[in-house]
Amino acid sequence: MIKLIQTLISGLSLGSIYALIALGYTMVYGIAKMLNFAHGDIIMIGAYAGIVTVTQLGLPPVIAIVLSVSVCALLGMTIEHFAYKPLRQAPALSVLITAIGVSYLLQNLATYITGGIARAYPDIPFLTKVMQMGSLSVKRITIITPILTIVLVVILVILIQKTKIGMAMRAVSRDFETSQLMGIKIN
Repeated sequence: MIKLIQTLISGLSLGSIYALIALGYTMVYGIAKMLNFAHGDIIMIGAYAGIVTVTQLGLPPVIAIVLSVSVCALLGMTIEHFAYKPLRQAPALSVLITAIGVSYLLQNLATYITGGIARAYPDIPFLTKVMQMGSLSVKRITIITPILTIVLVVILVILIQKTKIGMAMRAVSRDFETSQLMGIKIN
């Protein structure tokens, strides 16, 4: 029974990570009506930035997390500006091919830089500490991940429902052209 509970908790934690990634895909597709095949690759580059920050630069894990998020955001904005924005009015197939090309570019760049060697994310003692609840052993990260996912989803819902930028995002997702005519900067 304990093994089943541990498996369920681990599954909930992993499912939370998948939910956050799927939320990113959904946001991009729902608003821009494009599949961003480079989405996972951007996350991979951010993870490598975190690994380098901790293992090679020797900085604390908190700084690595902030740097990873910053690298992902900057890389995403750069890709959008140089690869996707020029194709805003292009046929859907052109955007799709470009998204696949950007994905291959990031994958091959990562392979070239790392030599194709898989790297494990360094242990963060606070997160990897095993908590004992009776005969149940669970790492803190396994408990924190679903809670953090719920918090982030609530923040996103509030952003989309209660802010001006959220209203603009909803408008663009409903009708691209009309939103542009109403003065919303679609880019």
